Amino acid sequence: MNKTIFHNVTVELKRGDISAQDDMDAVVNAANATLSGGGGVDGALHRAAGPELKKASQPLGPIAPGEAVITPAFNLPNKFVIHCLGPVYGQDHPEATLLANCYKNALRLAEDKQIQRIAFPAISAGVFGYPMEEAATVALQTLKKEVPNLERIQWIRIVLWSQEALTIHKRVMEKV
Repeated sequence: MNKTIFHNVTVELKRGDISAQDDMDAVVNAANATLSGGGGVDGALHRAAGPELKKASQPLGPIAPGEAVITPAFNLPNKFVIHCLGPVYGQDHPEATLLANCYKNALRLAEDKQIQRIAFPAISAGVFGYPMEEAATVALQTLKKEVPNLERIQWIRIVLWSQEALTIHKRVMEKV
């Protein structure tokens, strides 16, 4: 199952590049604390958006795990980038609460900006070491819990880089 409905909001899983989601109003960046660009999702979004993204985001940092801020998307095919700092697994505690806060805070910012379609990466599941299945469980449970409170968001996509990550998310989605 690649798609489900949580309280009238479509939640979709898709393998792909987070910087190429041209049908989404906003993409979420798995950012670092300084919002200055880096590797993985963060690097891909900064490269695609151009240097203006760094200029716009850096003054908003540093942010703490679980926090989110929003900037224009510049050269990305979206209107906004929502930057979230996920927890480093085994270092930032409590990991599950901080990771859930990333999703909650991103959704709140999206609602404030009247965003209807938003794409998330698997926050913290890369270099921050969060086990993929646990990260998928936190993400999907949080989305399911939060969507009844949403008024504007109609479509949530989780964009996954690898087939393995997609397979894990599908399995978790079937349980949630």
